[in-house]
Amino acid sequence: MNEFKDKFGDGFQQKSKYVRDKMPRHVLDRSRKPKTYKTYPEAVKKIKLPDPKFEESIQFWDVIKKRHSTRKFTEEPLSLMDFSLLLFGMSGINRTFPQFSFRTVPSAGGLFPIEIYPVVNNVIDLQEGLYHYDVQSHSIELLKEGNFRGKVAEGCLDQEIAYNSAVNFIWTAVIERSQWKYLQRCYRYIYLDAGHVGQNFYLVAEALNLGACTIGAIYDDELNNFLGIDGKNETTLYVGVIGK
Repeated sequence: MNEFKDKFGDGFQQKSKYVRDKMPRHVLDRSRKPKTYKTYPEAVKKIKLPDPKFEESIQFWDVIKKRHSTRKFTEEPLSLMDFSLLLFGMSGINRTFPQFSFRTVPSAGGLFPIEIYPVVNNVIDLQEGLYHYDVQSHSIELLKEGNFRGKVAEGCLDQEIAYNSAVNFIWTAVIERSQWKYLQRCYRYIYLDAGHVGQNFYLVAEALNLGACTIGAIYDDELNNFLGIDGKNETTLYVGVIGK
């Protein structure tokens, strides 16, 4: 009997360990490196977001000390600037060089496997629907029009906070971006990368005086099907809900 048959988490932890003198060896083929950025050329529409600009009065250490989870929201909409700041804070490009662009979050190997799909419920000047964040152009791509509060809430184990929020940010991972370099060890780094994005989400929300909460309890394939991804090459990891 496989020792890890019913303890797949334990098995993953043990099998993905690095051991001295037994490290996996492979040569990185630059010609086969997966694309860093994902876009949807067939999107319903593409919307350029306003350049992110914080109020100068926001104090960094106040944000750190006050960060917390919020599970109740009002029906007041988010502003388009708040929406822009949230996306920029989670994965925006802040420094660009000829061969590489840094972002507002760290990523193992600078590979940035995390993708962001905002589900807009209540944002000023934005129609309800499923969007994708185009990091390179700081734009959003409308993939599906409609009210998807119920669909996302169902995928989050029927939690009401995902129904009542102004926006639900669904975070996915494009596995091959990290696997190209880190092989099976990549999953450790992918989850760490998602955590970096989630923490920035919380900090930007606190800076904007918004309520935020992250959700790890999800029906993976229900959300994968909603997004139109296969759950293998790209899969849902995590959800962030936000509102006033």
